Amino acid sequence: MIVSNLQNSQRIESLHPLFKTLFEYVKTHDLLHTELGRIEIDGDNLFINNVNPECVSRDKQVLELHHDYIDVHILLEGAESIGWKALEDLENEIKPYEQEGDCALYADAPTAWVDILPGQFVIVYPEDPHAPIVGKGKIRKLIAKVKV
Repeated sequence: MIVSNLQNSQRIESLHPLFKTLFEYVKTHDLLHTELGRIEIDGDNLFINNVNPECVSRDKQVLELHHDYIDVHILLEGAESIGWKALEDLENEIKPYEQEGDCALYADAPTAWVDILPGQFVIVYPEDPHAPIVGKGKIRKLIAKVKV
């Protein structure tokens, strides 16, 4: 898991060939005022889900895990907490991994939490089970999907 500010994205852009493309797109478009939904950047290799979800409490959110995509959670409005737990410590699978949707779910409690504000992002790799959208009220965020 990586946590940083958009203004410092250049420090991690070399970690994946599509990170630079993603961060340049986010920095040069007014995505807070863009229509909700999927934003195509490079087909299924790189796209953004522009969402406006209602946050849930820590005890109601489950951990999710992806195999084919790196998630980049970029907060546009509100405040969000994202939980994390080591892959090796997962014990309570509630939905086995399905290729369609690229997701497995776990009922384990996160062992670490990060709080982010607008302009900050969290990168979660396939080895990073994470519990996003935790907090109070509605938020506006981008969930970029970067093909591994």
